[in-house]
Amino acid sequence: MNSTNPFQSFWMGGYECADHLNAFGNRVDLLRDTGHLQFLTEDYLRLRELDITTVREGIRWSVAEPHPYVYDWSAVDVVIDTAQQTGIQVVWDICHFGFAADLTPLHPMFARRFAHLCEAFARHYRSRVPDGELIITPINEVSFLSWLGGDVRGTAPYTTGQGWDVKYHLMKAYIEGIEALHRVDSSIRILTTEPLVYIASSDPDHPELNRQAQDAHEAQFQVLDMLSGRMCPELRGRPDYLDILGYNYYHDNQWISGGAKDSLIWHPEFDNPARRTLDALLQEAWLRYEKPFILSETSHYGDHRPEWLGLIAQEAVHVLKSSLPLLGICLYPVLDRPDWDHIHHWHRSGIWDIPNPETLERILHLPTAAALHQAQQQVQAAFPEPTRLEAIA
Repeated sequence: MNSTNPFQSFWMGGYECADHLNAFGNRVDLLRDTGHLQFLTEDYLRLRELDITTVREGIRWSVAEPHPYVYDWSAVDVVIDTAQQTGIQVVWDICHFGFAADLTPLHPMFARRFAHLCEAFARHYRSRVPDGELIITPINEVSFLSWLGGDVRGTAPYTTGQGWDVKYHLMKAYIEGIEALHRVDSSIRILTTEPLVYIASSDPDHPELNRQAQDAHEAQFQVLDMLSGRMCPELRGRPDYLDILGYNYYHDNQWISGGAKDSLIWHPEFDNPARRTLDALLQEAWLRYEKPFILSETSHYGDHRPEWLGLIAQEAVHVLKSSLPLLGICLYPVLDRPDWDHIHHWHRSGIWDIPNPETLERILHLPTAAALHQAQQQVQAAFPEPTRLEAIA
């Protein structure tokens, strides 16, 4: 394993690239709706002004494979070329919730098609950029995607009670995708991006409820356990497939087992003593896997964006002072975005707002930009050269 941090900047920016079918069966394309591809150069240059030079992007499977085994890399090439011209490092998602139009994870050809897509992308990318670091996330948030499509009919395959089956087949594709990527280039780095959550018991004095909460909390690690071969070894997972671990962490990633999803939601004016610190959650994950990691997604929306960013910086400093290999933090999204299911509602998230979806003008949210600058200074003071943190093999 590379002994230095493979990311160009410690602070990173993610562009919402979901292209799945939403709860109403309509195709989402947030790269299009936010105008990111239209204003790609400007978006990258704006990030550089904030000392962010690493980004997360997605190829949009539904766009890249318009017909089975037929690929269209035109949009990908625009990103590759613009990144090269502006000095931006791109970390690529192959599947960010969306599938080719004729596929769902339960399709018998899903894993084979996905592996072929991974191999085709790697060959195409290396034909354009022969050298340099290439970091890929095969499938973003398998845990969430399997719940969304397998348990609550939020996307394809629109089922209930089949979350485990969807997860199993997504991981079959994930592992075959890694094998395909490494056939092309064994140096490709794999970044997992899974939710980091805490699920508390509704009654700490009740043994059965405690067990249920612990089981629910433990389930968040199933994807990484499958990827490493600890679980379902027939899928061919291997310990070295755990390369760089990405944890997605938002204000609503903690809740009470069996209760409302907002039962332990973070609020800047109320410090709920039942919540665990991000530092503690990352310590737990580190003890389990002992692999270098990043916060691959984190953000808030509306007026609480600056306070959330301040909390993340404070927790990052604690983690760094504990000598854990935190390699970076990705603000996701950095650009305002519409809701998947209610596309006329914009979240007011990110560093730039888009108040007018017709003009798509980016308006810098000054309080968030100021909070980012302060967060960068905090981390820099805690670890003067964060981009040179040693990764632990």
